[in-house]
Order: sequence, then C-alpha cells, then structure tokens
Amino acid sequence: MPRDGKMSQLEKSALLLASFPGGTPLTLAQACTRTGLPRSTTHRLLVELSALGWITRTGNRFELGMTLFELGERVSVKHRLRSAAMPFMQDLFAVTEQTVHLAVRDNYDVVYIEKLHGHSALSLPSHIGGRLPLTCTAVGKALLAYETAAVRTDVLSRPMRRYTTNSITTETQLARELDEARARGVAIEREEAAIGGCCLAAAVLRGGEPVAALSVSVPAEQFRPELLAPAVRTAALALGRVLSRPSTTTTPGHLEKHPPHLL
Repeated sequence: MPRDGKMSQLEKSALLLASFPGGTPLTLAQACTRTGLPRSTTHRLLVELSALGWITRTGNRFELGMTLFELGERVSVKHRLRSAAMPFMQDLFAVTEQTVHLAVRDNYDVVYIEKLHGHSALSLPSHIGGRLPLTCTAVGKALLAYETAAVRTDVLSRPMRRYTTNSITTETQLARELDEARARGVAIEREEAAIGGCCLAAAVLRGGEPVAALSVSVPAEQFRPELLAPAVRTAALALGRVLSRPSTTTTPGHLEKHPPHLL
C-alpha cells in the first residue's frame, strides 16, 4: 500500500476481499474492523462488489461470491498443477489416512491450493486458498530449501512470526533446517504453526526448480517422519516428472502402502 496512507479504490477493494476468512461470512462491522476502512467506504464497496458477483449478501452478512471462484479456476498453471497432483495426493492419503496438502510459494508465504482431509480430528490452520509464512510450515521449508541463494537470504533476513513456542524465529536455526531438508529430501515441522500438529513435506521440482510442495500432516503423538518420508519423497519426485513432460495426461503409478499399524 502507498506509504502516505492514500489508497486507490482498487486497493481498498483488494484489501476488503482479502479480509474474508475462508468460508466464514462477515457483517459490515466485522469487515470494517478487519480492514480498518471507514464504515461508509466499506458499505459502498460491499454493495458494488455484490453487484459484480464478487461478494454475496445474505441478510446482514457478506461472503465471497462465486465469481471469484470462477476467476480462480481460470488460473491455468495452478489448475494444471492441481489436476496433475491429485492422483499422488490421493495415493498419499490412501497410504497414511492423514491430511495431505499441495502448496506453492507466493513471496514470503505458502498458499495452499489443494487439501485432502485426514481421518483424525487434527485442527490445522491451513485451508485451500489460505496462506501461512514459509518459515513455520513444512511445505514452506521444503520449497525454501531449493530456492536460489538470493531468495533464501531475503527470507532469512526478515523477522519471523512466532505462532507457537516451537516456531523458528532465528536465522541460524532456519538456515540449519533448510540445509537438513535439502540433504534428506524432506522438511519437517513440529508444532510450529499450531500446537498438536506435525508435518512432513517434500518439494516438487521441475527442471531443478521448486514449483510446489506436497505434505502430510499428522497429530503430534503419531508423528513418525521415518515412516512418512519415503512415500512423500516418492510422490513429490513422481509429480515433478509428470510436470516436466509436455502433457500431464499420463496416469501415475500408485505408492506402496504401509501397513496401517505403522502410522
């Protein structure tokens, strides 16, 4: 946003749309609180965006409209990635019966573009279309491990938000974890984004560059990274090979299933 505090109508609209939590409607008062915009401005924008189909109104509550979903589906690269990744995500779900994520990097955050919910009652802060910092997620660390030195230095030099007592907040610790993630081919997150949940992720590489990451999230008391790592690495490697081909129509093979009692 402009440093002098003056925002264009487009910037105000973008701020308002970004303030909506995933799947949760807001009242006018809540939208004002979340954006910091004046009540009259917020109301006018909500009315205008409703007319465009970007916002849907039900009584005194507003939520994101289907037009935004339709526009999102036109992002061909992400759609192709999701389509190509789904068989591998389904395989990982079949192997682990835990929550499986597909995420990409957007500046200093990861954005979750697909999620398969596991059978456990694990509460996770991730949702499709949502974002979290690179530094406190396994998918973020997996992606950073293969980024350029310039990107890595930039991220490491920035303040790191603490979500839990386990969150990494120092450059030295994060750099060490990135080196370890690259060496073993998977990144690990132990209750750094939310207490009670751990995650293991592997980067999806195309031409040696990280384009996405696959992960499996598990309740902390069930987390066995040595059992999860082979399946997650295999899925990420296979997806990277599919994305490197001219077409993604090839049906991938299935992952070897671990006995349920191991997880």
